[in-house]
Amino acid sequence: MNSINKIGTDVLRLKKHEANPILKPNPENEWEDLVVCNPGVWYENGKFTMLYRAAGDDEEHYIRFGLAESTDGINFKRMYKEPVFGPSVDGPDQGGVEDPRIVKFGDEYYVTYAYRPHYPGQYWKFAHDVILLPESGEHSPAVIKGNIANTGLAVTKDFRHWRRLGRITQANLDDRDVILFPEMINGKYWLLHRPKQWVGEAYGTENAAIWIQSSDDLLVWKGPSKLLMAGRLGTWEEKIGGSTPPLRTEEGWLIIYHGVENGGEGHYRVGVALLDLEDPTKVIARAKNFVMEPEFDYEIEGYYNGCVFPSGNVIVDGTLYVYYGGADKYIGLATYNVRELLDYLKKC
Repeated sequence: MNSINKIGTDVLRLKKHEANPILKPNPENEWEDLVVCNPGVWYENGKFTMLYRAAGDDEEHYIRFGLAESTDGINFKRMYKEPVFGPSVDGPDQGGVEDPRIVKFGDEYYVTYAYRPHYPGQYWKFAHDVILLPESGEHSPAVIKGNIANTGLAVTKDFRHWRRLGRITQANLDDRDVILFPEMINGKYWLLHRPKQWVGEAYGTENAAIWIQSSDDLLVWKGPSKLLMAGRLGTWEEKIGGSTPPLRTEEGWLIIYHGVENGGEGHYRVGVALLDLEDPTKVIARAKNFVMEPEFDYEIEGYYNGCVFPSGNVIVDGTLYVYYGGADKYIGLATYNVRELLDYLKKC
């Protein structure tokens, strides 16, 4: 498929599909007429299942999930006129749900998702990192006072009927980009996460970074967490976070992550790394160069200008499919030959 371009040192770029954006806001449904982005994707028995983030043009900016399916990974059909998952009526995630990541254990799909206790408002109209806050009393917990984003876990067998299992992150931490590994390793479950407040000398990183943790139970994550990868000052990836579920390959766990320049206030780009199959706390390869960046209108002009944000990936017949949000408004697809990508990483 793609070949590595020689530009000084080896530089690899994922191939963006000519049909991009493959899914756009839908003016026929008010809950998804403004935003369609950041999907989780699963491939099984010849079918691609996409759980996508969606929002309408309401001042509160409630975020929900829609469902779409495809047989070729490119042309997706919306399955329902209504969302398949959304904010609860009276639970901790009543402010909105976002950025699903999908794995499967047994015959059940486990989905991690970020949520807030209160709606955020149309954040692109505010200053960076500013959102709406609820009224709160003197004794309200920090998660309410700050409208802090947590991560929840939900389980389903059909992406239509759900059981919310609850919060899996610490309530007073903005801990998103929480992604489960798709299988147990040495008898343990594993996840990646990005606690925003874990910065400074005590944590070994100057900006938010990727941490890794293991557990005996998918709902209990109280053990020690290890810094897996930190950003690099003065580069395209000063702040980093996990993007898609790790993929098992013959060379290691393939990790696709996002990096942000300017301390987290610039463009979002995409990096790749490999983790050891038996000990995922070990990074065995990491590319210095990004493999994808904002280039086209659907990635540059939206509600976060200049953003490519992967959240779903699968490998089918030796090809990597990466599904990503463009400018917090659209969904794009990029592909690459897995063998060539692994060979590239091994040289890094």
